[in-house]
Amino acid sequence: MIQIFSWIWVISGVLLILLVLLHSPKGDGMGGIAASGSSMFNSASSAEASLNKITWTFLFIFLSLAIILSAGWIS
Repeated sequence: MIQIFSWIWVISGVLLILLVLLHSPKGDGMGGIAASGSSMFNSASSAEASLNKITWTFLFIFLSLAIILSAGWIS
């Protein structure tokens, strides 16, 4: 049982990394400070909103399994 949860934990970690890399950049970095701030407050598109939900779901799975596996609650 521990091996199954460990594999799910590893797969969710890899998918979490890929999902974070798929997000579009939110700003221009340090160069955006001097530029106009109109692009800082744009609303997310539907695809970006869906990607955010999936990313948060995988983050929850990853962190929950990390706590469960490290606490030793599964035998």
